[in-house]
Amino acid sequence: MKISEASSVSGVSARSLRYYEDEGLIVPGRISNGYRDYCQSTIDRVLVIRSLLESGLPVRLIKEFLPHLADGADGDSGVLCTEFVHEVESYRDRLAARIAELSAQQSALDAYLREARRPG
Repeated sequence: MKISEASSVSGVSARSLRYYEDEGLIVPGRISNGYRDYCQSTIDRVLVIRSLLESGLPVRLIKEFLPHLADGADGDSGVLCTEFVHEVESYRDRLAARIAELSAQQSALDAYLREARRPG
């Protein structure tokens, strides 16, 4: 299917599909006129990528592990899966720390605003 149909089927913009290709996350086929040709397995991969991105994972992490997770052909897929889970946990922990910092800053601003609004 052409990029417009792939976009419609996957719910991902054509621009995002081109970006995924530029990043090496997907490799659509090409037809004789040079147009991209998306097969169902590429659409399935796009849906996985979209899900991972919506979860907040960075492209760097997805790019590093997606080929190994999707293929499963490597004999060390269990090791790769464990390594991927470790990376995701580490990313989540950094995110949680950042959220805690932002929450503390928000609380400090709330306290400042309460004081600033007091009559007197």
